[in-house]
Amino acid sequence: MNYEGISLSKIRSELVRLEDTIIFGIIERSQFALNSTVYKPNQFKEIKCSFLEYFLHNMECVHAKVRRYTSPDEYPFTKDLPEPVLPPLDYPKILLNINPEIMQVYINNIVPAITKEGDDLNYGSSCTKDVELLQTISRRIHFGKFVAEAKFNDPKLHDKYVELIKNKDEDGIMELLTNKQVELKLLRRLKKKALIYGQEIDDQDEDMDGDGGSMPGMRLNPSLIADIYEKFIIPLTKKVEVEYLLQRLDSNFNSYNL
Repeated sequence: MNYEGISLSKIRSELVRLEDTIIFGIIERSQFALNSTVYKPNQFKEIKCSFLEYFLHNMECVHAKVRRYTSPDEYPFTKDLPEPVLPPLDYPKILLNINPEIMQVYINNIVPAITKEGDDLNYGSSCTKDVELLQTISRRIHFGKFVAEAKFNDPKLHDKYVELIKNKDEDGIMELLTNKQVELKLLRRLKKKALIYGQEIDDQDEDMDGDGGSMPGMRLNPSLIADIYEKFIIPLTKKVEVEYLLQRLDSNFNSYNL
């Protein structure tokens, strides 16, 4: 995504696209069991960390070489990554990475909610889906920086944000940036999308127009997708927005050109 002159319409478009990716990622991960072994350290020969961390680090080493983590909406989950082999691009640097918290929420809350208890030994397949889903969720949450910048630049709210930021009023900033109607609209849209994307379509069912045809099965409860957003993704996104805004008036701050 090009961040030069990014607009609110581009932000919304990107967030909607990420919704689709997250929904499909949840559906893909849910086909495997919980496989809690991959989230525990010292479970495999010569791997002291968890298998997920081992898998993530190796994936992120490759991605780091092609400068993925120089982009302002991308953050790695692991450390000690190689420098890019491609020449650097000129992006604003905002040090704001809540991936450790995202990782804990993912392992302790999201994975148990979307998988069946047990171990099916599909460790590599499970971690492949984990990595894809974690990276997308992280990008969605850290995109809150751009949302916060857009809200800060709203002529109707700008002065109020400046006042709250100067007073370091985190609760006031959170209240001002929260739009319950927008959140409810998002949750309704997610349920509709999950209902469509999560259907098991039987190609033997010719009558699918509602005139007597059987209802297709569901791979995942559509409400579960909305619950994950409501309980975890939305709150963490707003946390990023608040933390971004708290440093918005710093003298060394280099904002995004919206």
